[in-house]
Amino acid sequence: MLTIYSVPVAVYCAKLRIMLRHKSIPFEQLPPPGGYGSDEYRAIVPSGNLPAMIHDGFMLSDSEAIAEYLEEAFPEVPMLPNGVKLRAKAREFSRSHDTRLEPAVRAIYPQVAYATRNSDAVQAGGALISKHLSSLALLLNANPLDTDKLWLCDCGFAVTFAWIKAFQDAMSLPVVWPAIVTEYDARLQGFKVVADELAAYRPAMDAYLEKAKPS
Repeated sequence: MLTIYSVPVAVYCAKLRIMLRHKSIPFEQLPPPGGYGSDEYRAIVPSGNLPAMIHDGFMLSDSEAIAEYLEEAFPEVPMLPNGVKLRAKAREFSRSHDTRLEPAVRAIYPQVAYATRNSDAVQAGGALISKHLSSLALLLNANPLDTDKLWLCDCGFAVTFAWIKAFQDAMSLPVVWPAIVTEYDARLQGFKVVADELAAYRPAMDAYLEKAKPS
């Protein structure tokens, strides 16, 4: 049995669920006992991170570590390419998401609440996200991976792109999308597992964005 600890709105939990869907790995999903950051949860997952996984008694946290573990434990549907260079390129894409684009998007969350929003911070955040999307465009222009397949490195981008567009709609976040990134987003949504996860995830996004509306 494979158990995932998650909360509805967490980006990295949604990223992991795309992988689980694509690999057809059965799993149960539970909220962290006692709530995120609680002593009760840390007794199970010392880091307190989400998501965390327990697989036949083996505990692991950090979405990227879990993803690479599952890639090796369930190899029937590969999500990393063959060859050391292509695998390194896939990891380069993953790191560009986890260490650059997603943190820039996460920095917008404190500005969602309409009552306390700082318009200068929203403008600066949109400029930083646009900068990282421009860098991603350069990576995509030289992408050596088979674009007919869904790779591990794609899963996080699918969710983060959805948040960027949601922030644009909810709070007029100023973002410039390079054409090749828009095409990449559309291609990812063409995978049924991505579309299914985003559809299931959307209610949690909408609930979070309620506070973006004027009271």
